[in-house]
Amino acid sequence: MRLVTHNFLRSNVKGATTGYPLVVEASQVTTEECEFQRELVLRLLKKLDYGALLVAASAVEKDCDLPPEKSDDDDFLRKVHHFLFEVHVVEGALLCPDTRRRYPIANGIPNMLLHEDELGGD
Repeated sequence: MRLVTHNFLRSNVKGATTGYPLVVEASQVTTEECEFQRELVLRLLKKLDYGALLVAASAVEKDCDLPPEKSDDDDFLRKVHHFLFEVHVVEGALLCPDTRRRYPIANGIPNMLLHEDELGGD
């Protein structure tokens, strides 16, 4: 799972008030370099929750060097690109901040399916 994906996921389990951002518990992380696309990163920054990206990046890399504030200089954008596209959570879990429901990540794919008793309804 890439952190760009994480930024758009939320928990819909019954009892969750916001279900966002999910806490990343990574047990296996890999890094795969890919071409830097400045304009793509700039467009995504407008849609992303940067605070959630900061927390997720710190969870997967202990020496995370993302600054607390956004900017449009190339050094900053390359760091954001690294965390959005090059860092992959291969194994681990996502944890709902409201209900503590764990969503497993296996082979890079988060399983967000709910059990019947976790669905909201009337």
